[in-house]
Amino acid sequence: MTDGTHEQSGYLELVRTNVNFRRLWLGNIISLLGDWFNFIALINVVGGLTNSPLALGIIFIAKMLPAAVASPVAGLMVDRFNRRQLMIAADVLRAVAVAGLIYADASSNVALVYVLTVVQVVISAVFQPAQTASIPNITKPHELLTANALMAASWSVMLALGAAAGGVATSLFGSKVVFALDAATYLLSAFFIFRTVIPQEVGITSSGSILRVAHREMRGGWRYLRSHAGVLRISLAKATWAIGGGALVYMLALAGEKIDADAQDVAIGVLFAARGVGTGIGPVIVRRYFSDRRRWPTVLGACMAFSGLGYAVFGLLPWSYGLALIVVAAHASSGANWVLATVMLQERTADQYRGRVFATEWLLVMAADTVSILAASLLLEWELLTLRACIVLFAIILVLSGILWLRMIVPREQEYGA
Repeated sequence: MTDGTHEQSGYLELVRTNVNFRRLWLGNIISLLGDWFNFIALINVVGGLTNSPLALGIIFIAKMLPAAVASPVAGLMVDRFNRRQLMIAADVLRAVAVAGLIYADASSNVALVYVLTVVQVVISAVFQPAQTASIPNITKPHELLTANALMAASWSVMLALGAAAGGVATSLFGSKVVFALDAATYLLSAFFIFRTVIPQEVGITSSGSILRVAHREMRGGWRYLRSHAGVLRISLAKATWAIGGGALVYMLALAGEKIDADAQDVAIGVLFAARGVGTGIGPVIVRRYFSDRRRWPTVLGACMAFSGLGYAVFGLLPWSYGLALIVVAAHASSGANWVLATVMLQERTADQYRGRVFATEWLLVMAADTVSILAASLLLEWELLTLRACIVLFAIILVLSGILWLRMIVPREQEYGA
């Protein structure tokens, strides 16, 4: 048995020499920047119109639950159709949906905000697995971990920049300008992906409509997971973190008002920017110090527990902008968890099933996020817990999730490695 290590490509080398990955990456970071502008503006609109923790929780759920519902069919589409064309179409349609939020804001129609957000998320449910499943098709084995670490770090940097700038831009210019900018970023992303060549092995050639084929083919995807225990276990890693972490991320938006009631948008932007910095640091650290893949399952569980401990400290300290430093530390662990789980799934899954596996993983993550956020928002709406107590509760849940992972999953992974 090998020692589980591989010589990895450098970040600059990957971007400089792999033109197809470079184009996919550039389109991704541009649209992500707009997404985080959009997110802070959505919080501003819904919070301003309703002043309700539950209503704010619903906007978080609207960003997740539709993706969970759409993911199985989306994964099938990613395996059945050309991934490049799917991503281009998704970007164009998302631009239209986000542009519609300009009217929704102007008409003070909260229901329309929810509907357009759901539309955007359902379309993104196709884009996300298509992009993730395409990375192994345009990278070499020694580039794969670096590519995923760079994608994760880029998501984090764009979260940091977009959230911080989005908070300031929403405060200065209003949400309509922010929504217009987000729509433009999707169109620019589509341009970069249009110029990208993505080889693909299309594994599904069944005749009939996508809906008629979906049930049979998705059963095949589930059978693949059940018959490949190593793939199934790792597909649960992100969802296990989300059981506690989903509510904690949602409560960052509520903590912003506690930190600075006079500049709530800015405070929320700072906290989400700190989340982005943390998730960017995590993949870089884990790539540097944990190249031995045999240790990765243990690292996954330890990251969950560390994130929970960080948020427990966050909930116990006085409200201040200094709490952003704790958010950085907590989400360095979540970022490491995310990128290691992604690489392990990509390496363990056959290409013709990869889209369905990642879509199923996304379903599990979004379902766990939804349950977590709904529970926290109801506890706060009914005033059963204070915000501080609710943060501590879900931090403890996240710590326990990590401990259970270490006790239940890691021993089986050690057997799998042997």
